[in-house]
Amino acid sequence: MNVVVTGATGHVGANLTRALVERGDRVRVLYRHAPPRALDGVDCERITGDVRDPDTVDRAIRDAELVYHCAAKISLESVDPEVETINVDGVRNITNACLRHGVRRLVHFSSIHAFATEPASEVLDEKRPLITDPRQPPYDRSKAAGHRVVLSAVEKGLDAVVLHPAAVLGPHDYMPSRMGRVLLSLARGRMPGLVEGGFSWVDVRDIVAAALAADTRGRRGENYLLSGHWLSFAELAAVAGEVTGRRPPLLTTPMWLARAVAPVAGGLAKLLRVDPLFNSVSLHALRIHRYTSHKKAETELGFTPRSTKETLEGTYAWFREVGMLPR
Repeated sequence: MNVVVTGATGHVGANLTRALVERGDRVRVLYRHAPPRALDGVDCERITGDVRDPDTVDRAIRDAELVYHCAAKISLESVDPEVETINVDGVRNITNACLRHGVRRLVHFSSIHAFATEPASEVLDEKRPLITDPRQPPYDRSKAAGHRVVLSAVEKGLDAVVLHPAAVLGPHDYMPSRMGRVLLSLARGRMPGLVEGGFSWVDVRDIVAAALAADTRGRRGENYLLSGHWLSFAELAAVAGEVTGRRPPLLTTPMWLARAVAPVAGGLAKLLRVDPLFNSVSLHALRIHRYTSHKKAETELGFTPRSTKETLEGTYAWFREVGMLPR
């Protein structure tokens, strides 16, 4: 089968591309930047380009039967113009090309962040409305808008399924991702302290399994929440400590204090030209979507998230295998 993966050098995309090639599919990938080794040893056709360029997208999707759209700008900035152009306009280019070339199915990767955050006390599932509040972070709004673009294309005849992963952990994290950097910092003993809050953590390998199932088992026009296990950041650090043997930080900063100092810390990080592990937007993410349900994905896609400890065991083993951590 001819399959296209956009964003193939990202965390989800790199794992998905490998799974498709191992399955025997003919895979063409589209990516803007290629981290070292992201696709080493992977037998696929490669196109370097930008989803914001309709001609590039058209060239990538020609003769495709199945398209996985993983490409996105993940941003925790309060202002980032690229989240709109990539996560909304880019999605529109993808859906237009899929319609034009008669693609059998599009599997679009949205995010748990596309859903409205209220009512926070109720369990989040696929019935929760998408974000409309302009006060929400730009990334969250852009993922909701991109989802709406896909739904509009479905009304025009496109066969599409939308997936909403929670916080992704796991191997083949070549960038590494923000959470990959957090896990590395914990293993190296360079995390001075923790913050209150937590998230639903899900293994990238389980996301890939759901994505493969979405091709044949997902229902046209439906969306599926791929949440995992909610752990506080301190609990996640404790599990990381069990796996690595490194004692986790003892200090946990209250959320009110972390939010108070975040603007100052963010400003200092910009002056030093470094990317902070936490800022106002990431702290917001640690306060939302505590109660989630992946029952729909479990029932229809066979989605079964493994334990967080198993996820971290696999992640740290891979970090050691590729030299990001000593063996």
